[in-house]
Amino acid sequence: MEEQEPKAIKKEISKEKMEAEELPKTNEAEEARTIPPWNKQITLRGIVASIGIGIVYSIIAMKLNLTTGLSPHFNVSAALLAFIFMRSWTKVMKKLGIATAPFTKQENTMIQTCAVACYSIALGGGFGSYLLGLSKKTYEQAGEYTEGNTPGSYKEPGVGWMTGYLFIVCFVGLFVLIPLRKVLLVLADFPQIMIIDYKLPYPTGMATAVLINGFHTRGDKMAKKQVRGFVKCFSVSFFWGFFQWFYSGREKCGFNQFPTFGLQAWRQTFYFDFSMTYVGTGMICSHLVNLSLLVGAVISWGLMWPLIGMMKGEWFPQNLPEESMKSLNGYKVFLSISLIFGDGLYNFVKVLWFTMASLHGRMKQKNSETETGDQKKVADGLKANELFVREGIPMWIAASGYILFSMISTIAVPIIFPQVKWYYVIVAYILAPAMAFCNAYGAGLTDMNMSYNYGKVALFTLAALAGKNNGVVAALAGCGLIKSVVSVSCILMQDFKTGHLTLTSPRSMLVSQAIGTAVGCVVAPLSFFLFYKAFDVGNPNGDFKAPFAIIYRNMAILGVEGFSALPQHCLQLCYGFFAFAVFLNLVRDLTPKRIGKWMPLPMVMAVPFLVGAYFAVDMCMGTLVVYIWQRISPKKADLMVPAVASGLICGEGLWILPASLLALAKVNPPICMKFLSS
Repeated sequence: MEEQEPKAIKKEISKEKMEAEELPKTNEAEEARTIPPWNKQITLRGIVASIGIGIVYSIIAMKLNLTTGLSPHFNVSAALLAFIFMRSWTKVMKKLGIATAPFTKQENTMIQTCAVACYSIALGGGFGSYLLGLSKKTYEQAGEYTEGNTPGSYKEPGVGWMTGYLFIVCFVGLFVLIPLRKVLLVLADFPQIMIIDYKLPYPTGMATAVLINGFHTRGDKMAKKQVRGFVKCFSVSFFWGFFQWFYSGREKCGFNQFPTFGLQAWRQTFYFDFSMTYVGTGMICSHLVNLSLLVGAVISWGLMWPLIGMMKGEWFPQNLPEESMKSLNGYKVFLSISLIFGDGLYNFVKVLWFTMASLHGRMKQKNSETETGDQKKVADGLKANELFVREGIPMWIAASGYILFSMISTIAVPIIFPQVKWYYVIVAYILAPAMAFCNAYGAGLTDMNMSYNYGKVALFTLAALAGKNNGVVAALAGCGLIKSVVSVSCILMQDFKTGHLTLTSPRSMLVSQAIGTAVGCVVAPLSFFLFYKAFDVGNPNGDFKAPFAIIYRNMAILGVEGFSALPQHCLQLCYGFFAFAVFLNLVRDLTPKRIGKWMPLPMVMAVPFLVGAYFAVDMCMGTLVVYIWQRISPKKADLMVPAVASGLICGEGLWILPASLLALAKVNPPICMKFLSS
């Protein structure tokens, strides 16, 4: 999701399977001798492929950000696309009689790393949350006369300042963790500490490595099946998007407004909107995530909003439009914030406690270690460790990079946002390494990237420090400052785990990440403006609601004004939903697994509160397809689900590009298909 608002979303992969496939079962010593040096692992064709994949997924991620704010991890999908593209390329070159270098898993990893770094800027760069929350439209939506929403406290989106802001805050994250190597255990490079010495699993990074290793060891037959599956689903999804376009001539027209369960359910947003993007996303997300969305939709649109709507005239004036923050929309925003706060605070404390306890335990274990350990277990990963350490990242690169970009950021951020004082930036970068370490360590243990919570800590801190006049803008900009640093550094550690298991050099991984980040800082603002100019982004009644923009702005207002910003009786309801979120987490953690596994995820439940139920129906359709497929043919489902889901997502996602260009050219669909009661 945008800035991963719901927790890291992934398919569960059994530990036994991951450990079995971490390294190929071929002659490891012979393979190690044939691994190319780090500068040969980065190829021109690989960079071109990764930029192409990164651009496609940037557009897809931006669409998801600006519609629902929910996005899954595309790491596995990006690795699959890299494999499909490069295998096709090498075969075409071979048929043409042109000699080409073999496609290795190191090059596959490099392409995946670069592509993920590129689209991660669109995914977590704040375009659907804190950056869009600065816009005039969001400022007006929050209420021009709302206390704390100071007149003029907005900054209209612009390609120039957004690109510059992203460059300076994201590149700091690439270097923030490596200088900690001496602070921690005075061992080798920090990646070695996280990946080798602590042996953190990093489940998403490990899952990606398992997939890449599998691509390059199981033969062409399986690969051909995946390629065919991807191409078929891509074609169907693309042409379905093209076909639907003809019937969407006006607002609330077309197949995406089909009253699947009747008109009454449609009015409460319960319908299937035929979005292949969300069906594919549902296939990638776990069953628990999809069901949590549906539970959230039922609680909000099926129960709470109709009941609160009946209190119009008593709890809030009848003459207020529904979009007003003092009307029904205010309850939608603040109750979703309560769920997000409750879930975020609980998991923040839990992961922090777990991190500190695990660190303490590992340090005690290290002090009492003897040489009589399991020698076979050590020998199994020795070659991977040796390759990972051999081409470590020099300390001077990490230190100079962090200092340089921190200095640039300290100068540039107050120029872009005068409300953010230079000393705020200095303090942020002094604290950033500790926060980045805690987040990266916690993500390595739990696969939960909590960067959005660190961003919210910065948001409320700056809202309180900057005061009423400057608080909102300073809070939103400062939130992005911390969140970007912590998030980028965590993504880099995930990629280091993938590189460790695919025998890829850390140097090539860092360079690939830097290339992808640089491209992403340019592509993401352009992708955003493609939607911003072509569609009505931020309209609570439109397709591109961008729900987290108004949520983040109201968080900042809450930080400035306190509870006086809430509508009548909203505070009591917020207390209840906050406690409900904590309760669900406690039940999940303290009860037996057979009970806890059924507890919905509160942060995921909060997404439909503002967006509606329709996309939850789509994603549950995706999870139903996967469930049936796994029951009928488990092995085929494990092989084909990533390919089919990627094809569905990429096909309709790519159609967005010509659809946006047609909208910019004022070319409207010729037909409006609408459903009315008889």
